[in-house]
Amino acid sequence: MSEKAELKINDKVIELPTVVGTEGEKAIDINELRAKTSYIALDNGYANTGSCLSEITFIDGDKGILRYRGIPIEQLAEQSTFVETAYLLIHGKLPNRTQADQFSKELTEHASLHQDFKHIFDGIPSTTHPMATLSAMVSILSGFDTVGDPNKKQDGKEISKIAAKLLSKVRTIAAYSYKKSIGQPFIYPHRSLSYCANFLHMMFSLPGEEYPIDEEAVRVLNLLLILHADHEQNCSTATVRLVGSSRSNLFACISAGICALWGPWHGGANQEVMEMLDQIHEEGGDVKKWVALAKDPNSSFRL
Repeated sequence: MSEKAELKINDKVIELPTVVGTEGEKAIDINELRAKTSYIALDNGYANTGSCLSEITFIDGDKGILRYRGIPIEQLAEQSTFVETAYLLIHGKLPNRTQADQFSKELTEHASLHQDFKHIFDGIPSTTHPMATLSAMVSILSGFDTVGDPNKKQDGKEISKIAAKLLSKVRTIAAYSYKKSIGQPFIYPHRSLSYCANFLHMMFSLPGEEYPIDEEAVRVLNLLLILHADHEQNCSTATVRLVGSSRSNLFACISAGICALWGPWHGGANQEVMEMLDQIHEEGGDVKKWVALAKDPNSSFRL
C-alpha cells in the first residue's frame, strides 16, 4: 500500500495519496486538495510541482543523466539515428527495420511545403529572427493541413503521420528560413537523402551546385538532434500542453512551444553555444586553450 501524506488545517486532518517515480522521486497528489479543504496550492514558478505523470524522459543534469523511455542517451547516441529516437519517443519503443523504414518513408513524403509558402516567405523581412519565422510558418501550416484538427479522433497510425509531418516540415521551414536570411534561393528536399542529410542539403546546396554530403557532419547532426529530442516538462513542452488544453489546433500548439523555446533562458542556451563556437573559430580554433579556460576557476569563460 502506498504511503499517505497528512495535512492538518486548523483541527481538520486530511489524507493525500503519494506517488513514487521510477527513479525514486516522491510526490504528493493534491488533486483533491480543493475539494476536501477549499484551499489551493500556491507554488510560484512551479518549482515544486509535477504537472503530469510521464513515461517519456528522465533527466538529472547535475549527474549527467538523460534517458528516453528508460534507455540511456549514451546508448541511443552510439546505436540509433535521430529518426529511430523520434519513433521511440512517440511510440514508446525502438522501431524494427520495417517500422523504421515506414517512418522514414513518411518523413520523405511530407518534406515539401505548399508552393504558397514561397510567397509567404517573400513577405518576411530577411532580418527577422529565425525563431519568429519558424513559429509563424508552423502556425500557418494549419491553413494547409487538417491533421491538427483537435476535433478529429486520431488512432496510433494517425498520430504517427502527424508526427512525421511536423518533423519533416519543420526541418524544411528551418532550412528555408536560413536561406531567406542570407538571400539565397530555396532548395527543395531530396527524396533519396536521409533526414539529417536532407537538412544539410537544403541548408547549403545552391542551384546547380549540390552540397557534398559529409557523413561526419550527418553523424554530428544526428547526435545533436538525439541529445535535444526531449527534455522532460521544460518550458516549451509545458507551453504546448497548456495551449493544447484549450483544444487548439496542433500546429498552433507547436508554434506556441517554439515561441517559448525562443527565450534566452530556454533555447537561448543553444544560441550562446553557437556564438561561443564562432568565437573559438575566429580566434584560431585552439580547442585545448578554451577547455583549459573553462577548467580555470579564475576564468569567467564557461563551456
